[in-house]
Amino acid sequence: MGSRKAISFFSGAMGLDLGLIEAGIDIVIGQDFDPTCIQTMKANGCNGVMGDICKITPEYMLERANMKAGEPFLVCGGPPCQPFSTAGKRLGINDPRGSLFKEYVRMIDSIRPRFFVMENVKGLMSSPLKDNHGNTTQDKVLDVILSEFSKLNYSTVYGILDAVNYGVPQFRERFILIGSRDNERIFLPAPTHFHIHQNPEYRWKTLGSAIKDLENANGECAEFGENRLKYLRMLHEGENWKALPENVIEEAMGGAYKSGGGKVGFYRRLSYSQPSPTIVTSPIQKATMMCHPTKDRPLSVAEYARIQQFPDDWRFSGTTSEKYKQIGNAVPVGLAKAIGQMLVSVDIGDSEVIVKRTRGTGIHDKIQKAIQVGGRANVKY
Repeated sequence: MGSRKAISFFSGAMGLDLGLIEAGIDIVIGQDFDPTCIQTMKANGCNGVMGDICKITPEYMLERANMKAGEPFLVCGGPPCQPFSTAGKRLGINDPRGSLFKEYVRMIDSIRPRFFVMENVKGLMSSPLKDNHGNTTQDKVLDVILSEFSKLNYSTVYGILDAVNYGVPQFRERFILIGSRDNERIFLPAPTHFHIHQNPEYRWKTLGSAIKDLENANGECAEFGENRLKYLRMLHEGENWKALPENVIEEAMGGAYKSGGGKVGFYRRLSYSQPSPTIVTSPIQKATMMCHPTKDRPLSVAEYARIQQFPDDWRFSGTTSEKYKQIGNAVPVGLAKAIGQMLVSVDIGDSEVIVKRTRGTGIHDKIQKAIQVGGRANVKY
């Protein structure tokens, strides 16, 4: 068991990094092409390399991290992965827009970390590949991704994880892929929180538990136009456009009224008693409104950060809209921490806990204890 030093790519506001740090992993240096993200990193005392990953060499990142190839415990990041296309019948990355994923693979190939973590949108699991003419094929983007890492001799596990199941006060599904260079027994972290549980400590965390104390704070906040506020004022906590008076619904919805889909995000006033919906890069977008449960305003920057579990003293750089975007694009800290705890548990050789099925919920206590150190619970019935 050595040092757990890591290099982060596509670091953004460092939500993924913060969770890994809480788990005991040392993020030595990060990278992003967005100057405001780099400013955020530096404002919080973190080292960051600004620039296009396509123009950055792995040797430079290793030099900045004061490490050699093969030494890093982890490389982590969320490269944009869509769309991809096939090169003839052979699976490969043949679309310039897929080059950021290709560059991430290049970094891992040269840096040779013990582990890597890649996160992305949940649609990656089912996204089809397209041929050189833009036609959909029977192959999947995921096939390309797994193939590329297999070529590097990394064993992998992957799946869709919902942050609400890891103590985050938000429904937020993300595709998570974890790789091991040395074929160690890695796994996806088991849930630690549940919709229904007799122990309140293990239940889903609500929006109210995260932000209610900020209700009257005069923090940095976007604004709804009066053309939207006049309808939002008609709604109570937890309601959306469907609860508007029938005689104003079509007027409020405009062209979206006759469109398909559930449209649940239109004129959405959030509920303190439920986890937050997935926060997006702006709280005032018409189709994904994030109106405060009791106030006639969007969620503030500070409330956004609480939902993503950033520390209250974490400083975000840029304009108000840039701050919302950084926070909305981040990985929730609690989800990242669960992933980091799994890797740490593998490192210390304490990654398997075998329990027997028992009456009541004692089994959840054992699983929770295992997960708190990143453990793996193999439940044998």
